Amino acid sequence: MTSTLAAGPHANGVAVAAPRARSRTGSRAVPRPRSILPGRQRWEIDLFRGRPGLARVAEASLRQAPGIEDVRVNPVTGRVLLRHDHTLAARDAARLLHVAVDRVLTALHTPEANALGAGPAAPPAYLPEARPPRGAEGTARRLPRILGLGCAAAAAVAGGPLLLRFLRRPLLTLGAAAVATAVVVRRAWRRTDRAREGPDGPGPRRHAVRRIVGRHRRKFGVAALLSALSTLAEMALFALTPSIVLLVARGGSATLTRYGIAGISAQLGTLAAAGALACAVMAGTGYAAGVAWRGVAQDVEDDWRTRTYAHVQSVAPADLENERVSRVNAVLSEDIGQLGTFVGTNMHDVVQMGAGLALLVPMFLLLAPQLAWIAFAPIPLVAWLSFRFHERAVADTAACGERRAQLNSRVTENLHAHTTIKSATTEAHEITRIGELNGRCSEANRSAGRSAALPPQILRLAGGSALVGTVLLGGRAVLRGELATAAFGPLIELPGIAMLKLSRVGSASDHYQRTLAALERIERLHELPVEPQGPAGTDGPAAAGRELPLRSLRGRIELRKVTFAYPGRAPVLRDTSLIIPPGRTTALVGTTGAGKTTIAKLLMRFRHPERGQVLLDGTDVRTLGLPDLRRAIGYVTQEPFLFDATIAENIRYGTFHATEAQLVAAARTAGAHAFIDGLPDGYDTRVGERGAALSGGQRQRIALARTVLRDPPVVILDEATSAVDNETEATIQRALQVFGTDRTMLVIAHRLSTVQCADRIYVMGSGGAVAERGTHDELVALGGVYSSLWKLQSGGPALT
Repeated sequence: MTSTLAAGPHANGVAVAAPRARSRTGSRAVPRPRSILPGRQRWEIDLFRGRPGLARVAEASLRQAPGIEDVRVNPVTGRVLLRHDHTLAARDAARLLHVAVDRVLTALHTPEANALGAGPAAPPAYLPEARPPRGAEGTARRLPRILGLGCAAAAAVAGGPLLLRFLRRPLLTLGAAAVATAVVVRRAWRRTDRAREGPDGPGPRRHAVRRIVGRHRRKFGVAALLSALSTLAEMALFALTPSIVLLVARGGSATLTRYGIAGISAQLGTLAAAGALACAVMAGTGYAAGVAWRGVAQDVEDDWRTRTYAHVQSVAPADLENERVSRVNAVLSEDIGQLGTFVGTNMHDVVQMGAGLALLVPMFLLLAPQLAWIAFAPIPLVAWLSFRFHERAVADTAACGERRAQLNSRVTENLHAHTTIKSATTEAHEITRIGELNGRCSEANRSAGRSAALPPQILRLAGGSALVGTVLLGGRAVLRGELATAAFGPLIELPGIAMLKLSRVGSASDHYQRTLAALERIERLHELPVEPQGPAGTDGPAAAGRELPLRSLRGRIELRKVTFAYPGRAPVLRDTSLIIPPGRTTALVGTTGAGKTTIAKLLMRFRHPERGQVLLDGTDVRTLGLPDLRRAIGYVTQEPFLFDATIAENIRYGTFHATEAQLVAAARTAGAHAFIDGLPDGYDTRVGERGAALSGGQRQRIALARTVLRDPPVVILDEATSAVDNETEATIQRALQVFGTDRTMLVIAHRLSTVQCADRIYVMGSGGAVAERGTHDELVALGGVYSSLWKLQSGGPALT
């Protein structure tokens, strides 16, 4: 089967294919790429959201495709995780996904399938959750269910007296409600098991609350116990209040008299003392519970933020480049904060509700068993309706979070590009784009709000019905003499309290759904592969790699038949071999895309070659301990990053204990001391976010001073002086000649005046091929590519 495909959006530099959606409904089936990495792809498809059956169809179809190792389709969020063999190209894997979507649509006979030109096909047998098609076939499928419901209603009407006699038996009523609730929960749990499967294995993950709480389970248990005690004391207080009123109205209590408390004054004092004790316990345990829950929430938030940030710091640069900075920042701030809010606020409400129901059930069974059925009957219905709307609410909440992330990402990007937008006079265009994104975000918020507003009203209706029924039937039982007034009194207030606590479940459910979406984004960030600290492909203390003593390091670098390609692109290096001698200055020049910066990234192990070796002093860098390797190499890029701190703090970054004299000496070597000394605050001048208060050349010189202060045996300068003027460049060159004595210097440049004093110059060509090599004078005399570039840049005539 073939799929109608067109060139689709680019995901992380990889062009993928997307089906042509010829209708508004067909657009729901268009896969949207989230991230494309070698061997792993993430997509989002609205068609699968809230449809576990369709998710299983897609998984089954993709697992049969050659080269596909594993696939996970989440019916809650509509996201797809696709793992494939590295021999399968990213574009081919994306095409297989589109074919699988077409097959799903074909199996359903949906309008989406017709819009994409898919023909009819027999639906698979495992589609129980898929939405039935409209028309005669859909009516035929719904007919048995309609007949079954009609028969059940007729049986209930005909057997009304028998049903009432059954309901008057509290233990049977409670048992039936418990069994029905268990069936509803079990079916819902099994239906969502697939959505909770881990991305790397078939087994379901632990429950979300257990994953959130983690190692703070003991503190969580203490807080839950305090919440339960506070709720029990509160309900005891409200149960005593009508008892005191009845005591005064009747002039005494026979029950208290049987226990040896005679006289209305003594009985009133006893109940008042019990009420005061309950009030004190309620206030004390409530305060302790609030403090405990906030403590647990803070611990959970701190723990997740620390672990997540540590994981982000250990992620390989190649993998982190595929994640938007705004998204990562939103996970570390908003999403982790959502976990803390849920634990500190909503779990408190849930525990209080559970404790209230746990007290309400035995009280009804002991005091008024004939009324128990009216309190227990709504529980299975409430459970069924809650799970019925749960998946839809979770999907809407996840979509809301995704739209909000897109809006925040665009706003952040526009703020960074403020000058670019102004210079291009595209303010109106960006305002329109933000307005469109804001509109989508608002619509997603409204949809999530509608989904979240229904469950609490269902709970209110059930609780109110139970309260009205309890008062009506209980009052009639008291009038007939079947129920004692003293037993019925405490029950008047309790259903109202239970209903009040049940009304909080709606808010807790809404926050729980938001927390699940936040937890998924956090765990998706944790799934990014960490960078091995030891030899490539290993990790942990046991794989620390070979030590690299800095004092004995000579700094000889060799590329031996290295081949490397960025994902989805042609190889930028193809069997490239070159030698950078130790203690000398070597320059790499050539056209853009010749692989010069890639060589630096391979040496730093930001990337890894597909074939060949990168050697440092004869040792493959992949076998060296990563911290030792990077401590031995100073890397200054064309666009260095400066922190929002003082100039002194930026220069000292990585060499925090350097003295003032060492700091000034490094700045002099980098040609930065003159302009720093001329600032009002000198080295204490704050540079602003990303060094915005400084010019490009000033930022480069501060970054260069940072590397000079580190004093590494190997230094890589990647266009490190491209933003400085000629006079400053000459000053820096003279200083670097002194600094580079007996030090391996690798200089990458387009401006040839930067490298004319180098001991060896490599002219890189297409595919990383070395077109020419030699000193500046030798290459000029050679009359080749370097000579032509030199004459162009120096103002002389270009050679023919």
